[in-house]
Amino acid sequence: MLVEVQALVDESHLGNPRRVTVGLDQNRLSMLLAVLSRHGLVPTHDQDVFVNVVGGMKVSETAADLALLAAIISSLKNKPLPEKLIIFGEVGLAGEIRPVQSGQERLREAQKHGFTHAIVPKANCPKSSFEGMEIVGAATLSEALSQL
Repeated sequence: MLVEVQALVDESHLGNPRRVTVGLDQNRLSMLLAVLSRHGLVPTHDQDVFVNVVGGMKVSETAADLALLAAIISSLKNKPLPEKLIIFGEVGLAGEIRPVQSGQERLREAQKHGFTHAIVPKANCPKSSFEGMEIVGAATLSEALSQL
């Protein structure tokens, strides 16, 4: 099932920046923000971060990690992501992008829904091309961020 992840990042006016999630684990968000700071060189220690999974869905799998960080970067830089872009991948503590289960099926489903671009774990890159879809594999968080 495809889900949309939204993020709003804004300067914190309180002593402790807020971390608010709807549909995602709040502790996972805190960990991913630390990885983003250390390995993506994007600090958010002075920012409030609000994250939402559209439609009231609850996402517990780690495949949403990379999409979540992409949404955060998009908000932080005030630059929207392309409309037909799908992103998935687990982000490890060392900034590595880990493959997820059913990567090919996820890409096929995204293709059916009209997605034209994808950023996925390098290990989930298909061996053959998907017609009408540009797929980029990333092994590290910094590689994935450079594709945004």
